[in-house]
Amino acid sequence: MSERKDGPSRRKVLKGAAAGLVTAGVAPTIFTSSAHAFRNEPTGDTVTLGFNVPQTGSYADEGADELRAYQLAVEHLNGEGDGGMLNTMQPSALKGEGILGKKVAYVTGDTQTKSDAARASAKRMIEKDGALMISGGSSSGVAIAVQGLCQEMGTIFMAGLTHSNDTTGKDKRRYGFRHFFNAYMSGAALGPVLGQEYGKDRRAYHLTADYTWGWTQEESMINSTEALGWETAETVKTPVGAGDFSQYITPVLNSGADVLILNHYGRDMVNSLTQAIQFGLKDRQSNGKDFQIVVPLFSRLMAQGAGENIKGILGSTNWNWSLQDAGSQAFVKSFGAKYGFPPSMAAHTCYVQTLLYADACERAGTFDPIQVIKALEGHKFDGMGNGPTEYRAEDHQCFKDVLVVRGNENPTSQFDLLNVVQQVPRSQVEYDASIFGGDLGPYEV
Repeated sequence: MSERKDGPSRRKVLKGAAAGLVTAGVAPTIFTSSAHAFRNEPTGDTVTLGFNVPQTGSYADEGADELRAYQLAVEHLNGEGDGGMLNTMQPSALKGEGILGKKVAYVTGDTQTKSDAARASAKRMIEKDGALMISGGSSSGVAIAVQGLCQEMGTIFMAGLTHSNDTTGKDKRRYGFRHFFNAYMSGAALGPVLGQEYGKDRRAYHLTADYTWGWTQEESMINSTEALGWETAETVKTPVGAGDFSQYITPVLNSGADVLILNHYGRDMVNSLTQAIQFGLKDRQSNGKDFQIVVPLFSRLMAQGAGENIKGILGSTNWNWSLQDAGSQAFVKSFGAKYGFPPSMAAHTCYVQTLLYADACERAGTFDPIQVIKALEGHKFDGMGNGPTEYRAEDHQCFKDVLVVRGNENPTSQFDLLNVVQQVPRSQVEYDASIFGGDLGPYEV
């Protein structure tokens, strides 16, 4: 592997590329294609992608797994390894020969789970390193900020882990695409299961991460649980990266609530769940019922961090490594062989997004972002986990089945932490594209 270090970004070309292709000090320019001018049109024999992930901060564990998936995707696109989902994706124009005959190179940035830092690193990758596409994130605040920047710069953004309704709702953009599911889908999938498991006479207390994802997750869970007949006892916002949540958990004890819904993610969820259980909430009774804790958005990495505390806790997830479809198993096999453990849902969505972008370029026959966008809009595909999937043209949101999961009471390994309770069909979680507002904006920028 050859690489160049230049500030916070690193440009890498996998070993199949010719030596000497990375040149220092060459600022990317806007070239003119036969269609129109677009930024960073590749003129050599490589194409550069930008992977912008949290390498520090509360979501760094997710970011590390995202970066592993991006590196694996680049290997497979360049014809290295076993090909992974290139062998299962349907339809597919990918041949393992790079993208449109050019080897895939990449640069990386650290979002720090901060919107300003994420925009700065994405801008640097586009302007200095010649990135033609940006992907990544593990925070919806970051994703929305970077998506807005990419719209301004005419650069496609293939969002990584972002769960806020706003990403493909009021803040959707023509140049942004999301494979990951959203908070509305979590609520729609979880609601019926919560009603079946815990009954329809409940009082819920919400602790919520104080930014766009937490707000829309709380709203979606309130809508789905109140539709069951539940009462919302209290909603309390908490800062990202708080660490100690005891001051927020203590009031729950005397609130009259019998369910605690933790609208937290990453290390924040690990800490708040662990502390809630240390306070004895899981062993309490309230209103004559066993007290319950719900984590609307789960990941295997979070479950691993929470350890024993995750047992029996219900939540939702975009994907799980235990799925038995051919695409999921191909990805798990490739990822496990390279890294020694199964991938997270963050890794899965980032890997899939990279392949979907490459495939759209191949189908469009060009790197021209406008033509690539049109190739992605309304695209239907399968063989990549979660069953048949569609990139809805109206809002650039993927629609597919959603998983309701429960913390495994009897894990067989350190990774066997989530049991799939129900694979909720797309029809149950789909909604009209107009309900969250927003405007995709123009193709021409």
